Amino acid sequence: MIIYLFLKEIKSFRNKFMGNAFKKLNREINKFNDVLNTMSVLIWDSRTKMPKKGANSRGYQVGTLTSVARDILLSSKMRKLLEDSQNETHNLDKDSFEKKTLSHLSEAINYHDKIPEKLQVKKAELEPLAHNAWAEAREKKDFKIFKPYLEEQVKIAIEQAHCIGFKDHPYDALMQRFEPGETVNSLKLLFDNLKVGLGEILDKISQIEQPNKDFLFKEYPIDKQIEFSTSIAKKFGYDFDRGRLDSTVHPFEISFTRDDVRITTRYYKNFINPSLFGTLHEAGHGIYEQNVKEEYSRSAMTTDFLSFYAVGGVSFGAHESQSRLYENHIGRSKIFWENHYNELVDCFPETLKKVSADDFFKAVNVIEPSLIRVESDESTYDFHIMLRVDIESMLVDKSLKVSDLPVVWNDQIKKYLGLEVPNDSEGVLQDIHWSGGQFGTFCNYTIGNVMAAQLIDTMDNSQPKIRTEINKANYSPLLDWLKSNIHQHGRRYSRNELLEKCTGETLNPKPYIAYLKDKASQVYGVKF
Repeated sequence: MIIYLFLKEIKSFRNKFMGNAFKKLNREINKFNDVLNTMSVLIWDSRTKMPKKGANSRGYQVGTLTSVARDILLSSKMRKLLEDSQNETHNLDKDSFEKKTLSHLSEAINYHDKIPEKLQVKKAELEPLAHNAWAEAREKKDFKIFKPYLEEQVKIAIEQAHCIGFKDHPYDALMQRFEPGETVNSLKLLFDNLKVGLGEILDKISQIEQPNKDFLFKEYPIDKQIEFSTSIAKKFGYDFDRGRLDSTVHPFEISFTRDDVRITTRYYKNFINPSLFGTLHEAGHGIYEQNVKEEYSRSAMTTDFLSFYAVGGVSFGAHESQSRLYENHIGRSKIFWENHYNELVDCFPETLKKVSADDFFKAVNVIEPSLIRVESDESTYDFHIMLRVDIESMLVDKSLKVSDLPVVWNDQIKKYLGLEVPNDSEGVLQDIHWSGGQFGTFCNYTIGNVMAAQLIDTMDNSQPKIRTEINKANYSPLLDWLKSNIHQHGRRYSRNELLEKCTGETLNPKPYIAYLKDKASQVYGVKF
């Protein structure tokens, strides 16, 4: 009781005498976060509902809000409150909310001081226009429509990299926004390790007959696709009272605080995989955002100051770990389809009347190179990432011209996957990222794959009862474990800090390769 009263007295003293400047600082951060969320609403609308001719004015609107956000962040008021708060909180623990807030903010001010405002606004104004051009080019399978916009985005990215500064490669500077600490050299080490393990899997199954997957391309009424994928997202823990699902050209998740987290997918009447696994993937992202601590809303713990983006996930790779975990480790597992296949058959009785749960499990886990990244299997997916990292780094160091991009892309697809690219839409135009100037983000997908496997491996070893519940189609204990170890912390800890706290080590590809080998064994009967 005495200890409790003593701690209460300390907390009271801290709130009374040490919080005035920090409280004012936090209110400025609240305003900054509000502006970023407003920008996100406009961006969501531009990708889902906005008429095509709204792109030009939408670009100006987002550009104006970018200027407003920048003015708040780099104002003399923010700088003075930062300095006063640093003096006020110097005795606090380095992992405290206050210290972490001040660290994030100080880093952001130093970062954005290096980047001219006109460059940041130009990028923001360009995004809606570039997105519309990309969507039209993709629809018409004509890279030339998108080319001038991409050239502008590449110029901006190069200028940004040189403003930020780098030691070895300009691409390192761009990755700082998405995956702090990663470099071209660190990715080479990771990719080299993965190439060995992935190569072993592909060699093992190369002479084995592929499972039948023809039924995946039969008729699947879209209303029933929505019904099934929505029901599974709910079972996983995605809260539709704080979210919604819409259709779009390229699936994404976006949030405007934890109480409004939206996901999207795309539908094909004669192919179920994109909507099914796209929804589970984006639901994983959404579950992360919905379960950040409520008190972190509108704070530094849900603000990416570097990217001018309101988000709770600590890095794009950490975010991707959650989407890949739900999509692949759960949604493509054998036990998942044993538990839920009858529900799928109820939605598509004629299409699946002669297909067993085991047939379906094997079909959605076929290892076979694909032209499309988001529709590729787990064992070839990372090759898509490797070629994109190669191409982006060449664009940024100017060893590759945008005009030569389709040819180089097609050559890289042939090199990594042994496939011929029939048109630009199935090649260089398939991803949305470059329309938004997101150079340096593709590595996050592979990092997410690796991190997801580490988390699941740790969970299975430390909390085997959770796996027992998953096997009974009860996903609440999994969500509780992820909340405790990942979601609730928002941006308080770095990716590697989260990994070390949860698994005892930083990024390690061994559990990922082991997981993929086990999956290949289940589908193809091979042994490693």
